[in-house]
Amino acid sequence: MVKKRVSVYVDGFNLYHAIKELCIKELCIDKLCIEGCKQEHLKWVNLWDLSEKLVCENEEVTVVKYFSAYATWLEPNYRRHQLYVKFLEKQGVTFIEGRFKRKRVKCQAKCQKRYQTREEKETDVNIGVHLMADGLNDRFDRALVISADTDLNGAVELTSKETNKQIHIVAPPGRRKKNSKSLFEIKEQQLQDSLLPQQITHEDNKITRPTEYDPPQN
Repeated sequence: MVKKRVSVYVDGFNLYHAIKELCIKELCIDKLCIEGCKQEHLKWVNLWDLSEKLVCENEEVTVVKYFSAYATWLEPNYRRHQLYVKFLEKQGVTFIEGRFKRKRVKCQAKCQKRYQTREEKETDVNIGVHLMADGLNDRFDRALVISADTDLNGAVELTSKETNKQIHIVAPPGRRKKNSKSLFEIKEQQLQDSLLPQQITHEDNKITRPTEYDPPQN
């Protein structure tokens, strides 16, 4: 039996912040703040393995696209993110890069001062256009969009209508309530069971994941 093709589109920062929230929840035990994060290793998730855990038995994952942007002004974060992308690409994941844009906002406190921050741009649009292009070119039978961002609902609904394809939104862990259109929510255990290897070969060199993302020893 020929299996149905599934393409997966991952809103990188939406998933990342959901995992980060899992960390924060772990810090509070009997109202006592504990330094450190027991779930930090979940950020080093293998998106291809995770995607395979989200499909049915009569389906196979054929494409996983990871949409994110580099925070180039934060050197350690930028380098770790680059390393993570290399690990993902080794597993067959395609990285679609967005960007950050400078933005001036007003403080909501009494001071009302304006300050500069940065805002991620292009990810929603990139997911939408890739979803539509892949659907129109019959590159999948069903698509999963991993995000709880309601800004993507319109692109999902329109693409499904125009292509007559099944497209489902999958919420990151703890975020299903943020988007009523989501079909289901990723379980924390699915993240635990989908970690990237400790080491890969990249351009003939061995590269190792950062030690802070090593799974806890039992």
